[in-house]
Amino acid sequence: MRKLLAALAIAFSSFFIAAPAYADEAPVYTSFLSRVAISGYDPVAYFTDGRPVRGSQQFSTTYRGYEYRFASAAHREAFRAAPARYLPQYGGYCAWAVSQGYTASADPTNWRIVDGRLYLNYNDEIQRRWEQDIPGHIRNANANWPSVLSR
Repeated sequence: MRKLLAALAIAFSSFFIAAPAYADEAPVYTSFLSRVAISGYDPVAYFTDGRPVRGSQQFSTTYRGYEYRFASAAHREAFRAAPARYLPQYGGYCAWAVSQGYTASADPTNWRIVDGRLYLNYNDEIQRRWEQDIPGHIRNANANWPSVLSR
């Protein structure tokens, strides 16, 4: 049993050590033990197709230690050319939650582009709350980000 626990400890510690650290970037929301951002949705598709589209591992790239998936090679290349243009705000965490001073996961199908920026929210109900005062919520979230990660 001790050997098993030691092996698990080593395996998990190497997972966290292997993840690159970028001092100028806050973490990106991913599911537990995953490095796939936006739950595998194509960040470029929100802007070009006007809807969320699942990406493919075939058209993926790594940016700042996280994997982004795309529906096509053209979308992947657009992202590579200007990643900041397509990245979801607040690391892909729920924009409304960040505006309230905490973090929550986001559902990639609850989204809005505002002033050329992609915002994700937790679910339909939270999306409706966020839409009641988008400028105010963005202002509050900007003030809270990224310090909200340490709360």
